[in-house]
Amino acid sequence: MTNDNLFCALRAAFPEDLDAIAVETTSANGEPLNYSWRDLDRMSARIANLLDSLNIPTGSRVAVQVEKSVEAMALYLATLRAGHVFLPLNTAYQSAEIAYFVTNAEPAVVVCAPANFGWVSKIAFQCGTQSVFTLGDDRSGTLLERAVHCDDTHTPAQKTADDMAAILYTSGTTGRSKGAMLSHGNLLSNAVTLKDYWGWKTGDVLIHALPIFHVHGLFVAIHAALLNGSKMIWFAKFEPKAVIAAMAWATVFMGVPTLYVRLLAEPGLTKAAAQHMRLFISGSAPLLIETFRDWQTRTGLSILERYGMSETIMLVSNPYQADARHGGQDERRGGTVGFALPGVGVRVQGDDGQALGADEIGHIQVQGANVFSGYWRMPEKTAQEFTADGWFKTGDVGKIDARGYVTIVGRSKDLIISGGYNVYPAEIEGFINDLPGVAESALVGVPHPDFGEVGVAVVIAKPGQQLDADGIVSTLKKQLANFKIPKRCFVVGELPRNTMGKVQKNLLRDQYQDLFKG
Repeated sequence: MTNDNLFCALRAAFPEDLDAIAVETTSANGEPLNYSWRDLDRMSARIANLLDSLNIPTGSRVAVQVEKSVEAMALYLATLRAGHVFLPLNTAYQSAEIAYFVTNAEPAVVVCAPANFGWVSKIAFQCGTQSVFTLGDDRSGTLLERAVHCDDTHTPAQKTADDMAAILYTSGTTGRSKGAMLSHGNLLSNAVTLKDYWGWKTGDVLIHALPIFHVHGLFVAIHAALLNGSKMIWFAKFEPKAVIAAMAWATVFMGVPTLYVRLLAEPGLTKAAAQHMRLFISGSAPLLIETFRDWQTRTGLSILERYGMSETIMLVSNPYQADARHGGQDERRGGTVGFALPGVGVRVQGDDGQALGADEIGHIQVQGANVFSGYWRMPEKTAQEFTADGWFKTGDVGKIDARGYVTIVGRSKDLIISGGYNVYPAEIEGFINDLPGVAESALVGVPHPDFGEVGVAVVIAKPGQQLDADGIVSTLKKQLANFKIPKRCFVVGELPRNTMGKVQKNLLRDQYQDLFKG
């Protein structure tokens, strides 16, 4: 019987020489540290056997909030291998956020950083979680302490392509976070497509400097390297000088626009430094045309910008090389995200559902084997987000030109993308509105030279109350992840409204759009 477990496909791509280096990194104290392909296989087998020993039902959720490490990647592979569902959580999330995710997903297993065990385990056990383990970025913690006693061989659990492999939480602009359910088939189909479309070949080496709790670092980067049998140069934290130095031995780098801006700030970024590299990929947030052009000037190479979502993985990409589908006239165009990937359908529709022509701006909708099946335990929300003929509504607004290049021109509703992370105003406004003395608030995104976009909070006080803008920001820092915190807060007498009483956020954006200009 064919096993469609994603782990099987990734494991089958390991090179014949299992003792070759798979991951090159440094230890917590800065010493060189290498992992072989055999190490990844044995480590994931031990953790998978540990999960098996817990006797939890197949398809149980395994929620993970740990710092980036090779062992954390092995935990992801082990979760797939054991037939369970991986639930990565941003390391910046605080108690209120973790409580929601654990309550909603009901994971059988939670793995957290050792320093957070006290409060995370309390939340988890109150929600019915069976087991809570710890995993540190220095190879410490109870997960490895238990796993080391388990066998280092493991037969992967039998899975179909439609079985769930992961849940990624992505907030809506109204209401709480939604768990996008991604199947083994969703993830593998996208990984195979990207391996071919981006020209992965024998000898490629990936610089991995992204977090591994979201699509970009976990699925796009790791799947690509594993499926190609490529070594990864692994950075637990992004360090511009070290990344530039690593370019001498690598060929591929993936980053968000913020990382490219920081690399450009380094004098060491030159054509000579980048001469061994064949591909720089950017995503998760819009890449400014200035950054695109500056990168061309400094390195002689063009950044390949692409577009995807938690619900779909990658959808659209600028070409790696000329694509026969478009007459062989392709180039990487700054300001666009390129063409629909092979096997992915992308269309633009008007407000009334009619198909739009070339360069007409409308709502972007997609379909394909990479598109998720729906939101965890939200059938009504799932139904709302798909059209009658089965296309997923991305919530983004854009256009497709006559050649097929897709350009994202905005986002429906008020999503803010800051440094590659999604910030949903309704969530932050909810926390602000709950603070003493606050009558109402509005969060808007404004341009920022480093993060691309940041949130600015505009708050009105209840009658007779006095509010401290800096105090509001300080309070939020104790409740929410840092990337969600407004960079500035203003207390005003009233918010601009239309005749129906709705806050006109477009006017607020216009008012504060120059706030962070030099």
